[in-house]
Amino acid sequence: MSYSIISLLALILNLILNRETLINVKSRSGELKTEQKFITRYRQFLIISNFYFIVDFGWGLLYEYHDIDALFPILYSDCVFYFLLMFMTMLTWMRSIVAYLDKKGRRSKVLLCAVWTMFTLALIYLMINRFHPFIFSFNEKHEYVTESGRHIAFILQIILYFVTTIYMFFIALKSKGTEKARYRAVGLTCFVMNLFLILQIFDYRYPSYATGLIIGICVIHSFVEASERKEKEIYDNIASCMAEDYEAMYYINIETGEYREFSTSQKYDSMNVPVAGKNFYTETQLNIEKYVHPDDREFAKNLHLKETMLKNLKGKESYSYKYRIMINGQPRHFQFTVMLANDKRHFVLGEKDIEDEFTAENMRLENQKKNVTFTQIAEILAVNFDVIYYVDAKDSSYISYECRNIYGQLDMQKSGDDFFADSKIDITKIVHKNDRDLLTNFINKDYIISALTDKKSCSVDYRIVTFKQTHFVRMTVRKTLDDTHYIFGIENIDDEIKKEKQHLKALNTEKELARRDELTGVKNKTAYNELEKSIQDNIDNGMDYLPFALIVCDVNNLKKINDTLGHVAGDEYIKKSAMLLCNTFVHSPVFRIGGDEFVLFLAGDDFANREKLIISLRSQVQKNLQSKSGPIIASGMTDYNPETDTLVTEVFNRADKEMYKNKRELKKEENQLKN
Repeated sequence: MSYSIISLLALILNLILNRETLINVKSRSGELKTEQKFITRYRQFLIISNFYFIVDFGWGLLYEYHDIDALFPILYSDCVFYFLLMFMTMLTWMRSIVAYLDKKGRRSKVLLCAVWTMFTLALIYLMINRFHPFIFSFNEKHEYVTESGRHIAFILQIILYFVTTIYMFFIALKSKGTEKARYRAVGLTCFVMNLFLILQIFDYRYPSYATGLIIGICVIHSFVEASERKEKEIYDNIASCMAEDYEAMYYINIETGEYREFSTSQKYDSMNVPVAGKNFYTETQLNIEKYVHPDDREFAKNLHLKETMLKNLKGKESYSYKYRIMINGQPRHFQFTVMLANDKRHFVLGEKDIEDEFTAENMRLENQKKNVTFTQIAEILAVNFDVIYYVDAKDSSYISYECRNIYGQLDMQKSGDDFFADSKIDITKIVHKNDRDLLTNFINKDYIISALTDKKSCSVDYRIVTFKQTHFVRMTVRKTLDDTHYIFGIENIDDEIKKEKQHLKALNTEKELARRDELTGVKNKTAYNELEKSIQDNIDNGMDYLPFALIVCDVNNLKKINDTLGHVAGDEYIKKSAMLLCNTFVHSPVFRIGGDEFVLFLAGDDFANREKLIISLRSQVQKNLQSKSGPIIASGMTDYNPETDTLVTEVFNRADKEMYKNKRELKKEENQLKN
C-alpha cells in the first residue's frame, strides 16, 4: 500500500504545483513563439506524468491482490500502460528540453531522433511482449517477473539521461545568466531522474521512478517560478516608472466599470476624487460636472463612455485626448491616454498634467514668431515645407528654418555665408547618389537667375537618405517681392509618390482584370487581340520577329454537357480544359477566345519543345477519351514562317485547320468506342 501512497502523493503534488499550466490551454498573447512551444510541450509532459502516477498508483494497489484471478487481466494491462507511459514521459521530457533551451541545431535533431527511435522500439517490444515475454512476465502465481528487456530499456534511458546530464552541465560552465540557470535546471532534473531509474532497476517494489519524476518536476517548477517572479519585478518596475509620468492611473473593468486608482498627486487631494469605485463611467460623468472647465464638459463626457472608449481603441494600442480641469479655481490642461490591458478585459487610463508643457510650447511659438521674418515667408505658406532657406540674392548668405526633422543627424537650423557652396557639401551627405548631379545642377545661382526670369517658381524632385531610409523630397525656389532674396523650400513628398504608385498599380490591376477570362482565369480575347496586333505591327515594320507557334484548341462535347448536365457542369468542364492546357504549356500564355475555343502562343522553351508538348497534350486527351473522364480537346499547331507569312491570321488559320483535322479524328475514335 505504501507504493500506491507515494504515487498518489506525487500526483497530488503535481496537480497543485502545475495547476495553472495544466488548466490554461491557451497561450498568453504576449508570449514569444519559443515560450509558447515550450509551454505546450511541457504541458504534454505534465499530463503524461499524471497518467503515469495514476497507473503507478493502480499497479501498487492491484499487486497487493495479485493472487486474485479476476484482477489479473487488469493488473497485466496496468503493467503494459506502466511501461508505455514511462517511455512517453521520456519522449515528452526530451521534446520539452529542446523547446525549453530553444535549440534547433544538429545535436537537438540527433537527441530527438534517438528518443523517437527508443520510443518506437519500446512500443514494438510492448506489443510482442504478450506473446514472447521480453520486458516483463508473470509466473503461475501471478507474481511479477522482470525480463532482460526491462533492464535493457532502463539502461538505455539511463544512458540517455546520463549523456544529457553531462552535456547540460558542460554547456552550463560556458554559459552566463539565464542560459546558465536553464542548463543547470535541465541537467539537475535529468540527474535526479537518472538516479531514481537506477534504483528502480534494483527494486521494482518501490516507486523510485515516480519519486524521481516528481522531484524533477519540482526542480523545473522552482526555476520557472523564479523566472516569472523576476519577470514580474521587471514589469512592476517598468509600470512604476511609467506611473510616475502621470498624475493618476486608473485600472478599469470594461464590463462592470469597477476601477482602482494606482497613482495620485498630492496637489490634487483637494478634489477628493475616490481611489476606488464601483462604476467608473457613471462616477466620471459626475466628476466632469464638478471639475472640468465648462467649455470642455460635453467633449469630456462623450470620451468617457464605454462605447466611445472601445470604438477609439479599435485597431489601436492606445489613443489620447486633452481638455482642461479646474484646480483650485484655475484651469489646467490635462492629457488622457487610454490603453487596453493585456487581458483585454480592462482599460488603463493615464491622466497627466501638461499645463507647464502647454505654456512652454505657447511661449516657444510666440518667440518663434518674433524671430522669423514672416513677411517674406508668407509667400509660400500655401505649401507645407519641412525646411526653408532665406538666401540673399547678392552675396548668397542665408538663414535656414527647420519645420520637421527628416534629415537625421544633420543640423539644418543654421546660417551661413554661401548657400550654394554649403549646399554642394550637404548634397554629398544626404542626397541619394543617383540624384546628386541633378540637384547640383539645380542649385546653381546662374541657373536659378535664368529659371526665375520668366517664372514665379521652379522646382526639382529628388531623394535623400536618412537613417538608411530613402525619402522623396521636392525643392521649390522663388524670389521675394522685392527681388532681394531667394526662398528655397523643401518638402517631404513620400505620401504623394506613394499615392501615385498606388494609382498606377490600381490602373494596371484594372487593365489586367479586363484582359482576364472570369471563368477560367486565363487571358481573354481582348488580350489575344492585343498580342496579335503587337506581333503584326512588328511584322509590318520589317522586324525579325522571334520564332513562335500558335496552337488552336476546341473543347469537344461542351454543348452536349450543357444540355444534359447543365451549365454548371459545362463551366467545370471548361475550367478543367483550361487547367490541362496551362499545366501542359507552363511557359506559354493561354487565351480563351470563345465559349469552347482556346489559343496558345508558344515562344522560348515551349516553342523549342513544341512537338513534345503537343504530343503530351494529345496523349492525355487519348487517356481521357479511353477512360471517359477528363476534357477532350481537339488541337492544331503551326509555326510562323517569316519567309511566307505576312499576317498573323495566316498562322492562326493554318492552326485552325489542323485543329479541325484533329477534331474529326477524335470524333471518329469516340464513335468507335461507343460501338
